[in-house]
Amino acid sequence: MNGRATAAGGRSEGRPSRQINVVLRSSEPPLISSTAPEREPAPSPNAVSQHSLFQDIQKELDQLVGLEQIKELVFEIYALLQIARMRSDAGLISDGHVFHMIFKGNPGTGKTTVARIVAKLFQKMGVLSKGHLVEVERADLVGEYIGHTAQKTRELVKKALGGILFIDEAYSLARGGEKDFGKEAIDTLVKAMEDHKNQFILILAGYSEEIDFFMSTNPGLHSRFPIQMDFPDYNLDQLIQISELMAKERDYILMPQSLVKLKEHLQNERENGSHSFSNARYVRNLIEKSIRNQSVRLLNQYVTGNPGKLELMTLRPEDFRFNGKIP
Repeated sequence: MNGRATAAGGRSEGRPSRQINVVLRSSEPPLISSTAPEREPAPSPNAVSQHSLFQDIQKELDQLVGLEQIKELVFEIYALLQIARMRSDAGLISDGHVFHMIFKGNPGTGKTTVARIVAKLFQKMGVLSKGHLVEVERADLVGEYIGHTAQKTRELVKKALGGILFIDEAYSLARGGEKDFGKEAIDTLVKAMEDHKNQFILILAGYSEEIDFFMSTNPGLHSRFPIQMDFPDYNLDQLIQISELMAKERDYILMPQSLVKLKEHLQNERENGSHSFSNARYVRNLIEKSIRNQSVRLLNQYVTGNPGKLELMTLRPEDFRFNGKIP
């Protein structure tokens, strides 16, 4: 599945440059407005410091495997915020933008991780006062009687003020039909987006087809979510890269034979269309299960002594046992 990232009004025609380019000369004479100043003012120290702020965000993005078009869109959001600030400093109109978002994709494709990074970006750029992430699902929003759902939803919105309210599997709010309390949650969220405009950002996440159906349940939803991000499934090489990174974070290494065994298993899961397969989340479960298996193996193997440092770090092929079950 090819990933794509779109925003209201069009989409980028290529990867945006993340550098500030200075044009020294051009073969064509520049067009000069009659109202343009003869000399551009020097960049303000504040503008320079803002570019350094994005470096921290970019470091986190660069640690993510794949998701290239998602990374491009995050940079586009930063560029929009930065230029808006420059326009305001120059006395130009800089209307507030709406940043509510839709995240489409299968489980384990990085949606929650990107949401946390986006929250941090908005906090650094002064859009959000806190930059925290409140992650909820249907059970957190929907109550048991009339009025209870609106109360629960308003409380969660209040908790998210200054940050991001991230609703996973948001389409489940529309599954019960007209008499289901999920519709009350949707209506309350729509009202909260108006009552607390620019005070929080709402991100709805879930499977692509289900999210599209959910958006059709309320005619006012589409216009309120101008930014949509599609999170593609990871390919096999990316999943192997993720498994190595996860192991490295825990001070483990995978033998080449372990990687071969793991790749064969992941390929089989993908080809069979297993409902249990969930991308990076599934890989994380595999790594954690192999670590438990390694612990048992080493404890049985070294009854009277301690294994060496390299042995403590190594995950061998026999530590990866699948048996056709979710690890």
